[in-house]
Amino acid sequence: MANTASLKIDDKEFPLSVMIGTEGEKAIDVRKLRADSGYLCYDQGYGNTGSCESALTYLDGDAGILRFRGYPIEQLALHSNFIETAYLVIYGELPNAEKRKEFGLNLRQHAAIETQMQKIFEGYPKDAPPMAMLASIVASLAAHYPHLATNDFSKDLASFDLATAMAMSKIRTIGAMLYRYMNGKPYIAPKQDLPFCENFLHMMFSEAHQDYVSVPEVARALNLLLLLHADHEQNCSTATVRMVGSSSANLFTSISAGIGALSGPLHGGANVAVMQMLQNIHDDGDDGSRFIAAAKSGSKSNRLMGFGHAVYRNFDPRAKIIGQACEDLLKKLGVNDPLLDIAKRLNETALKDEYFISRKLYPNVDFYSGIIMRALGIPVSMFTVIFAIGRTPGWIANWREVAANPKGRIYRPRQIYVGPTVRDFVPMEKRT
Repeated sequence: MANTASLKIDDKEFPLSVMIGTEGEKAIDVRKLRADSGYLCYDQGYGNTGSCESALTYLDGDAGILRFRGYPIEQLALHSNFIETAYLVIYGELPNAEKRKEFGLNLRQHAAIETQMQKIFEGYPKDAPPMAMLASIVASLAAHYPHLATNDFSKDLASFDLATAMAMSKIRTIGAMLYRYMNGKPYIAPKQDLPFCENFLHMMFSEAHQDYVSVPEVARALNLLLLLHADHEQNCSTATVRMVGSSSANLFTSISAGIGALSGPLHGGANVAVMQMLQNIHDDGDDGSRFIAAAKSGSKSNRLMGFGHAVYRNFDPRAKIIGQACEDLLKKLGVNDPLLDIAKRLNETALKDEYFISRKLYPNVDFYSGIIMRALGIPVSMFTVIFAIGRTPGWIANWREVAANPKGRIYRPRQIYVGPTVRDFVPMEKRT
């Protein structure tokens, strides 16, 4: 296979190198193009630009493939759990029993939020957007733990391990505290004897004199939800973490930037849009039948949310997994919820109706995750916070790739300037 390419501009050719990934992905290396030719490559939104080399996640949207460090997502969902998968994503290999125990202990020991940090919550109104609060409080970790606010862990792996544990565990605790704060309830301290997801549910839903005890199916559904979101290649928030990290910004600050990117409705808010769609259908007195008919007729006001995917041209592999988990959970809980009834009708229709099948409009992971979180009693306002907790391992791993790269450079995209050409300053008295 050729390992070179060329670009012809006017009558001059410029040789370019070809890069090939381990799964056969091909890219043209244009890093020297501007210096050699004076030309930039224009790619709005970086949709066809490889901004980095990464060993974390392989995604083939046409084939419906998602792998973490080479492991198919289907196998991880069946045999692993969120914490073990987080270790794999961050450190590159599945942990043995000793490493898994050490990692879990690190997470449990650094779950609590110090009293002085708790005071930060009091500065926010009760109805403040949860993701705005989450981003600012996570950023403040760099101020509370300045000895970990570094990007140089190459000679101090123990400090990276500590920063990793703090980021993963404290984001979960902060998320639970946000829920309590918004609902005017006292904070519930984490318990060291509870697993990661059970501890989160305990901190969210326990009362002062009665601990919340989750049924296995509930904890399992949340565990799976977090696992499936642990990483997803170079999406908006992950690319943001890498960009901020490239300036040698610390881990906590970089993750905070990722939270900010995730908060946008075009990124982390997809499952929120699903629940809003279901609510609108219910408010119209529809069981979903009229909505589906209108959507098939091309009505823009009846847009199906949670169907299809910007990356996957086939079925979202995560949706296959979480769809079954969603069905099992609803059966176990016996939830009587009209919105969930509408969701089940939409799901059944999409999987057998030729209109949806021919257009590959299958339910995606956002469709099912919204349903699961509603069934668990998690309010819509907290959906994106849960997403952030799940995505934290991927952000940490991507940040580490940037920080550990000795040949790395600060991210600095170029632009095509389309503003005014040079003009002279006009004094105020002469301006019309």
